[in-house]
Amino acid sequence: MLMEFPSTQQLNLFRKERVVSFYRYVLVDDPAGFREELLRQFTAWQILGRIYIAREGINAQISVPEPYVADFIAFVRRHPLLGEEVLLNWAVEQHGISFQKLKIKLRPRIVADGIDDPEFMFSRKGIYLDAQGFNELTDRSETIVVDMRNHYEYEVGHFERALQVPADTFREQLPLTVEMLKGYEHRPIVMYCTGGIRCEKASAWLLHNGFKEVYHLRGGIIEYVRQVREKGLPNKFHGKNFVFDGRMGERVTDEVIGRCYQCGRPSDRQVNCRNDACHMLIIQCEDCARRYEGCCSEACREVVHLPAEQQKLIRRLAARMQPAFCNARVRRQQSLMANLKDMVQRGR
Repeated sequence: MLMEFPSTQQLNLFRKERVVSFYRYVLVDDPAGFREELLRQFTAWQILGRIYIAREGINAQISVPEPYVADFIAFVRRHPLLGEEVLLNWAVEQHGISFQKLKIKLRPRIVADGIDDPEFMFSRKGIYLDAQGFNELTDRSETIVVDMRNHYEYEVGHFERALQVPADTFREQLPLTVEMLKGYEHRPIVMYCTGGIRCEKASAWLLHNGFKEVYHLRGGIIEYVRQVREKGLPNKFHGKNFVFDGRMGERVTDEVIGRCYQCGRPSDRQVNCRNDACHMLIIQCEDCARRYEGCCSEACREVVHLPAEQQKLIRRLAARMQPAFCNARVRRQQSLMANLKDMVQRGR
C-alpha cells in the first residue's frame, strides 16, 4: 500500500508563524550575493514571503515560524546591511497562512518610483514621527496629512483628515503629490503608508522639490497601531489596514468605511475578480459575491461560464489591452471585458 505524504500546503496548515515586514534604504554593493545569503539562511529557517533587493536597499514581507523568531531577530540585528536601525513591523493580527513560498527577487529599486533625477538623494528624508508625535502634529489645523498608498488601500481604512493621492502606482503618486501640494510648501506635511517604505522616499522627494517641513510616520500604520495599543494613546486610524499578503487586511477598528463596488452598501471585504482575465481587486459584499459568483461584473460572470479555450483567448487579449487602474478602472474594465467576450464569441 502506497503512503500518501502531505503536501507543502497541507503542512502549512499546522504551521505557527509570525508575520513581519521590514525595509532599509542602504547601499548594497553586491545585491546578488546578499540575495544568496538570505535565501540560504531563510530557507533553513523555513521562512516564507516576498523580498525585494536592489542597490538602494531591501524590502521584505515574510512569515517566520515561531521556533526561529529569536534566531531571525538576532540575524537582523547583527547583519551589516540591516542592524539596529531596521524596524521590525510585526503583524497586528495573525490568522491563516500569509505566504506559500519564499521569493527573493533582484530589482532596480525596492519601490518603483520613476525618479530619474541624478541630484535626488533619498538619504535626505523627512523627520520620523512615532504615534504620539503623529497625533500631536496632526491635531494642528495647519498640518496636511497625506496617504501615500494605493486607492484600494485607502478605501477600507485611513487616518482622520488624510488626503488621498488618486493614482494607482507610487511612481504616479510622487509627481502628483508635488502638484497637489503646490502653494503649501511652508505648511507642515505628514506622510504615511502601510509600513513606512513609501512615505520615507516620498518625504525625501517633497524636500527635493522645495517643501520645507516634511514628516513621515516611522513604521507606517502597522507600527502606529502597535504603539497606540501598547501605550493607550488615542487612535486616529479608522477601518482596516490593507496588507500585501494572504490575510489582505488587519482590522484596526470595527468601523466599515468602504463601499461595495456593485451595490454601494458598507463593506470592506476585498477580493480579486474570479475571472482570471480580469482579476481586479474590488470591495464586494457577501450578497454581491453570490449574485455575481465572485466576479466584478455581469460581463466577467459570463466570461467564467465560457468554454475553457475562449477564456484562454480572452486572457491573452486582455493582457495586451489592460487599462490603467485607478478608481475609474472598474467601469473601464467592465466595458473591456464585455467587448472581449463579444469579440471572441463572434469569432467562433
